[in-house]
Amino acid sequence: MTLVTVGSGSVRHGHLPIQSGAEHIMSMPAYLAPRRWTEEEFYSARDAAPASERWELVDGEVLVTPGANWGHQDIVVQLLVLLAPYVRQHSLGVLLTAPCDVRFEPGLVVQPDISVVPAGHLRAKSDTVTKLTLAVEVISPSSARFDRVIKRPRYQQHGVSEYWIVDVESRIIERWQPDDARPAIIADRLTWHPAKATEPFVLDVAALFGDASPTDGDLSS
Repeated sequence: MTLVTVGSGSVRHGHLPIQSGAEHIMSMPAYLAPRRWTEEEFYSARDAAPASERWELVDGEVLVTPGANWGHQDIVVQLLVLLAPYVRQHSLGVLLTAPCDVRFEPGLVVQPDISVVPAGHLRAKSDTVTKLTLAVEVISPSSARFDRVIKRPRYQQHGVSEYWIVDVESRIIERWQPDDARPAIIADRLTWHPAKATEPFVLDVAALFGDASPTDGDLSS
């Protein structure tokens, strides 16, 4: 375990135990006075961390994700292959994958597994995205609270028109839109029809999970 210095304190961090790629929510050590992480502290700690890790900051809380395993990558790649021609055909913007910082406001830095940045909102001289049309997260039991409870309302507040939580273990997709109090639970077919598209994108959810085996372990990164 390595020790990363953050601001006036230290965080025991290094190499997060490999638990089938589970995600770990980090907080300040118990021997430090309780406080929220600042954006400056977050970037400082992230710069000192292994390049394979994904770091996110929401409401002063940091989530560190080890490198993705094959199961997580398989689902992400399948979705990319299906989404890419649709996004391109209908000129919906740019399709991106993590790690890519989405910074809606100061102190809020997330990296969805897949995102669609609307046309005209990707700045050539910046690595940071500030607006999304679609965000997708492939979750595990260990990441569910962060993706469903912490990040989800922030996506809604910032007008992300579609937020899909892909639950491989349950073989469903939770679909959230900005005004939703509860998600649509989709196990068969998901239809997405952005305003600028002439026809909808239709995802066969059952087929997406056809080759995934949730009994093999945690499929999230």
